[in-house]
Amino acid sequence: MATTVIVGSGIIGLSTAYYLARQQPASSIHLVDPSTRLFASASGYAGGFVARDWFDPRLAALGALSYEEHGKLAGEHGGAERWGYTRDPLKLCGFLLEHVKAAGVHVHHPATVLSIHRDVRDELASVTIGYTDSSAETETPATRLLLCAGAWTPQIMSSLFPLAGSPVRIDPLAGHSLVVRTPGFKLGDESHSVFCTLRDEGLAPELFARANGVIYLSGVNTSNTPLSALATDAQPDEVSLAKLKDIGRRLIALPPGEKQELEVVRAGLCFRPVTERGVPYVTRLKDEQLGIKTRGGGEGGVRVQT
Repeated sequence: MATTVIVGSGIIGLSTAYYLARQQPASSIHLVDPSTRLFASASGYAGGFVARDWFDPRLAALGALSYEEHGKLAGEHGGAERWGYTRDPLKLCGFLLEHVKAAGVHVHHPATVLSIHRDVRDELASVTIGYTDSSAETETPATRLLLCAGAWTPQIMSSLFPLAGSPVRIDPLAGHSLVVRTPGFKLGDESHSVFCTLRDEGLAPELFARANGVIYLSGVNTSNTPLSALATDAQPDEVSLAKLKDIGRRLIALPPGEKQELEVVRAGLCFRPVTERGVPYVTRLKDEQLGIKTRGGGEGGVRVQT
């Protein structure tokens, strides 16, 4: 029986576990994440925009399929009520986590994969999982290992496969965001998305109105901020937040005569994975790419998804 270990419990890892559980016993799927608090990066701090055809041509088919599957998911599980359909990725991740756990998927966190082990045929056989809040370790059968850790994927790959070099290139893009509420003004139930460009400042702010009466604002991004060791270690910088607040004041109209400032409900910094080829990785790595010498020179059981 195939046993799958997925490193990373964000939207990619959870979605993978959700669909895999339809193809194999949920109890044979393991999610591993080192953060004490899940969804502390892009899976919890992204805008939550879903589109059918807003993609690079190379991703058109995958984008259309993803859009359709999200519609089915929302229809089957009351997505409009549970996660606002397209407006709150944090709630969507929370739903997926509850669903896969109820189905029997094992969730290990805070934990990390310490090492991998092969059988006499040089095939992936198991992994050792270590819990970072204790000294406990456990060896878990694994015929497939999926790396779904976003911007942290290269670090995990270097730790598990020190001779691999750089079989995939993934760079972190730091993005600040604010969730704000307008004083004295109640948003309707409709979802509005606004994309604009501030040419003089070189910024492209994005605003998403959510049904719970708040507005998500982002668009201050940089590739110069070092990737934090863990998603929960990321700390927003005040200069970037001040810039976002100023953008919010200019783009979000307040009721006439209103003197109060926008209420900041949440401020965040997340790291999004960016590839040098401009599209995500959904690929299976060969043993030679991982620096592993085997008798068969096969493809192994390691996959990368970003």
